[in-house]
Amino acid sequence: MSARGIAEIRAGLDAGEFSSVEIARDYLDRIEQANPALNCFVTTTPEIALTQAKAADARLAAGDAGPLTGVPLAHKDLFCTDGVRTSCGSRMLDNFIAPYDATVVAKLRDAGTVMLGKTNMDEFAMGSSNENSHYGAVKNPWDHARVPGGSSGGSAAAVAAGLAPAATGTDTGGSIRQPAALCGVTGIKPTYGRVSRYGMIAYASSLDQGGPFARSARDCALLLAAMAGFDPRDSTSADAALPDFAAELERGLDGIRIGLPREYFADGLDARVAAVIEAAIDEFRRLGAEISEVSLPNTGLSIPTYYVIAMAECSSNLSRFDGVRFGHRCADPVDLEDLYERSRGEGFGDEVKRRIMIGTYALSAGYYDAYYLKAQQLRRLIKDDFQQALSDVDLILGPTTPEIAFGIGAKSDDPVSMYLQDIYTISLNLAGLPGLSLPAGFVDGLPVGLQLIGNYFDEAGILAAAHAFQQATDWHLREPAA
Repeated sequence: MSARGIAEIRAGLDAGEFSSVEIARDYLDRIEQANPALNCFVTTTPEIALTQAKAADARLAAGDAGPLTGVPLAHKDLFCTDGVRTSCGSRMLDNFIAPYDATVVAKLRDAGTVMLGKTNMDEFAMGSSNENSHYGAVKNPWDHARVPGGSSGGSAAAVAAGLAPAATGTDTGGSIRQPAALCGVTGIKPTYGRVSRYGMIAYASSLDQGGPFARSARDCALLLAAMAGFDPRDSTSADAALPDFAAELERGLDGIRIGLPREYFADGLDARVAAVIEAAIDEFRRLGAEISEVSLPNTGLSIPTYYVIAMAECSSNLSRFDGVRFGHRCADPVDLEDLYERSRGEGFGDEVKRRIMIGTYALSAGYYDAYYLKAQQLRRLIKDDFQQALSDVDLILGPTTPEIAFGIGAKSDDPVSMYLQDIYTISLNLAGLPGLSLPAGFVDGLPVGLQLIGNYFDEAGILAAAHAFQQATDWHLREPAA
């Protein structure tokens, strides 16, 4: 069943080919067999899965089933799950049992999905390779010596390896789209505010956004329909009309204007990746899209702008982890200062410490105006670039990442090189725009992702364009040989 998407699973359930309990057990068996090599999951929840699967079978028998009833999925381990460990990939929260469900978890549970477990991730979502987890690196299913991308690498790898047909992720600077590209699956970052952040442990509050992974744009549309919507418990939630994403998939590409940012096809892009994207552009043109060039002149400023803002916000958000209220606490502190210092020193990993220190510096007296305020001004310029480009075209297309998946450890000693892996994804988070990555081909047997960018709250348009491409190609159906 590893190759089946959500629609195929639902069809099999409706036809009585298998029950929800049977397919849940099948995926749990797959996880037990493959996870030791891949390290996708940090927690599995077989009792919850089978209980939810039995409830789904009852709904199916009663004719009360929705499009996701009985479908197994996994949650990134920063979505709070009632009674289940929510670790954020960190020693700091290794013993934290969430007392409630995040809105995303609750919505998907109410839609009838079956939770298989919680997936591995870069600690507190800080990373582009999934090597920063307290629980060890996740392996790319296409080549276990390479990274799956981060920070949602566990979710992307689980879907690619057939350990779950779908999974949730979060995207602060590309953490859904980048691992989707490197693992050969489809992942969408919605418009900021489209999906509730309530119960999603924060990294950078003005950038974080939850979204789904699946094999296809069709499956992502079904998942997003269940995940999205206004939430009064989240002050950043947008009270915007929610379209029927699945119903709008058949729009087609006739007359759709697609812009190619010249800055995305300049130095730094692997020529082999560029060739795959060019071939995909030809396919979009053949399907009726009108292709033209656009410019995003401040793209080069997105990396420094993002890392000042994100690190400043992470410094603020992570100050709550002090060893007093919850999370890791050092042994036998001599006084309050010792409690703070050793609890945080022992609980946080190196990358998290690096970002907290840089963020605290950027927010400190005498440096706020020079760094944080200046970064916010540049953020507006980046947003204006997109608005100018999207006034002339309907969608923007480009590569998701500048290269294919790199080797585990290859960039561990060069943080700047690691940060540059997000050059094409970060600017969308700064602007708050939606973006989707879908498989577009291979280089040396490894997947290449193509990114589609739309205007605010036009997830339906992005999904429809991706669906049209996937109806004409089979890149999204390819599976790792193992």
